[in-house]
This record gives sequence, structure tokens and C-alpha cells, in this order.
Amino acid sequence: MIAEDDPDDQLLIEDALVENGVSRDEISFVEDGQSLLTALDSTQHVPDIILLDLNMPRIDGRQALKKIKSSESLKHIPVVIFTTSSSDEDVKSSYQHGCNTFFTKPATFNDLVENLGIIKTYWAERAILVDSL
Repeated sequence: MIAEDDPDDQLLIEDALVENGVSRDEISFVEDGQSLLTALDSTQHVPDIILLDLNMPRIDGRQALKKIKSSESLKHIPVVIFTTSSSDEDVKSSYQHGCNTFFTKPATFNDLVENLGIIKTYWAERAILVDSL
């Protein structure tokens, strides 16, 4: 599940994931933290991973991360911060609130494909994940 409010970034992320062998059927987007939390509360299928932008309307990624990681039923889901920010404060705060890794969005599509490939390789092929607790 990908929390990203920019439609252009959504399209680029989707295309980059497809380039990395991810089926479009496996990709779902929400536009803000409120929609993310609603989807997580109402879904029968818990996502394997969440890519989370920090700067979104309504509930931003910072607030959504805190709520996810403080929830007994959601805290096991890996959360990858994927945002334009590279500020030390955002990086430190994200890790303090439980994110699993932090990526700053790259400037080029090729770098986007590479970064999402790294995320996919690690989280989908290497890491051992818990389906639910």
C-alpha cells in the first residue's frame, strides 16, 4: 500500500514498480494519512508493506506512522518512508516513531526504479515478514 498524494508521483511509482516485476494488481494507493488509516482499519487483507510519504493533506505521514506503530494490530507492518524530505529532523523522528527505513525520492525515473527495486528485493524477497499477529 502506498500513501502518496501527488497523482504524478503515483503514476511514476506504479510504473517503477511494474519495471521491477510487481503486478499492477498488487499496488494500491491512498491519497493521505486519513485514507491510509481508514483502509488499514477496514481491509480484510493487511498489506505486506507500506510506502509512506510524509507531506500529505489531512493526516500527514508523520501522524499516520505514529498511529500505525502504536496499534497492536498494525505495528508489525513494515513502513518505508518514501518522501521528498531529507531533513535530519524528519529522518530521526521517523526512526524514533518506528519506521523501518527512510528513502528520499530520487530526481530521475531510473533512480526511482533502482530505489524501488532495492525496497522490493529486501522486503519482498529477503526479509521474513509476519502475516499478522
